[in-house]
Amino acid sequence: MSLIGKEVLPFSAKAYKNGEFIDVTEQSLKGQWSIFCFYPADFTFVCPTELEDLQNEYATLKELGVEVYSVSTDTHFTHKGWHDSSPTIGKITYAMIGDPSQKISRNFEVLNEEDGLADRGTFIIDPDGVIQTVEISAGGIGRDASILVNKIKAAQYVRNNPGEVCPAKWQEGSETLKPSLDLVGKI
Repeated sequence: MSLIGKEVLPFSAKAYKNGEFIDVTEQSLKGQWSIFCFYPADFTFVCPTELEDLQNEYATLKELGVEVYSVSTDTHFTHKGWHDSSPTIGKITYAMIGDPSQKISRNFEVLNEEDGLADRGTFIIDPDGVIQTVEISAGGIGRDASILVNKIKAAQYVRNNPGEVCPAKWQEGSETLKPSLDLVGKI
């Protein structure tokens, strides 16, 4: 079943962010765009490269009104330990949510039940708390955060311009489409 168009289910979790433990719930997502980036585990190999890449795009995402949350089934204490011991993870300034109960990973349908870890899942959530994009990757395939910037811009454009859609490889400022009977078969 697709999660597109579904509201984020209720959850409550602890996260590590900027030297503090914070509480995050589904209500924390309301009123802003959000990215949830699930990854298998702290102290691994592909995960730190992805989280660093996401940090490298964080300022741009913040300018677009987006908050970023990374999520694994580790605890918020483990996130702090990783943050304090890894030069790569030490750069991260967005929230790192602990999901040891696996509830959030189950809610987003990314939990690998066999090993108890989250798959690599990326979700863009609109200011109403509704999931707009879903991308799931195999464990050995790292993601490119720069693609998220374009997806956010497209999602924001479509939200702000009802009746228009963004074609493949759409870039901010480029032409959009207005679906209509006259357009059928003309593309």
